[in-house]
Amino acid sequence: MNDSTHPTTAPDRTPQRLRHTLRFRALDVVAVQRITPHLVRVTLGGDALEGFNSPGFDDHAKIFFPDETTGALTLPTTGPDGPIWPEGVKPTMRDYTPRRFDAEARTLEIDFALHVAGPATRWAEQAKPGQQLGVGGPRGSFIVPTDFDCHLLIGDDTALPAIFRRLGELPAGARAVVLAEVDGPEDHVELPSAADVEVIWVHRQDGARGTSTGSVRTGVGMPLLDALRNTRLPTGDFHAWIGCESAAAKALRAHLIDECGANPKWIRASGYWRRGSDATHDSHDQ
Repeated sequence: MNDSTHPTTAPDRTPQRLRHTLRFRALDVVAVQRITPHLVRVTLGGDALEGFNSPGFDDHAKIFFPDETTGALTLPTTGPDGPIWPEGVKPTMRDYTPRRFDAEARTLEIDFALHVAGPATRWAEQAKPGQQLGVGGPRGSFIVPTDFDCHLLIGDDTALPAIFRRLGELPAGARAVVLAEVDGPEDHVELPSAADVEVIWVHRQDGARGTSTGSVRTGVGMPLLDALRNTRLPTGDFHAWIGCESAAAKALRAHLIDECGANPKWIRASGYWRRGSDATHDSHDQ
């Protein structure tokens, strides 16, 4: 048989990178909900959300927090080379994945995982309607095709918004396996999807638990890596997405490649935070 008359029709699974115009928005807190003991959902609103765009399931928006002493919110202006700050003023800022954006209602949901006491956790624990937050971006998006044989999603509670969004965009007939690390059963959340999804909840050891603020994140071991070693991986071509503590994300990626024979081009691994550091976001794709 002449292969030239019967060309292969393998799907193009090349991810697409998109760039967006950088904008900074001052938004009002319109609702605050304690979803689990260690997860607070803040809904932001306002006309400034006109034109907001977040097409990638693991997009990152920069969240700007008010001054803890004065309550004043400072945002930069947009210059040709990036943000321009007033002299001597630069607020606390962190990266968060937009969980849900409603263009018609002009609302934006941000989930805050409560862990080591820091400015973001302190703000989320006292958040109430009428306050303000600043939002910058997303500056870009990474669009991963959905036509893999299966999707492997691995992350801790900081990655739950991205996992929620990815499962929400997978079509009926798709397959997904989720490994989600949280403190305990009380921290499970709904992860709806039209796809066929297996969710494996991974609970931290008691030594990794904190006090009133939740997980201290200084425990020994890597629960997600242990869970991955004990999980039967999907057959066929699968895409793996990882979002968790940076060292764990790196170890998970290495295990998939070295021990499981996964295709490195079909793994996206990010350190959403790094033990002992503030405001860290690492990429382990190379």
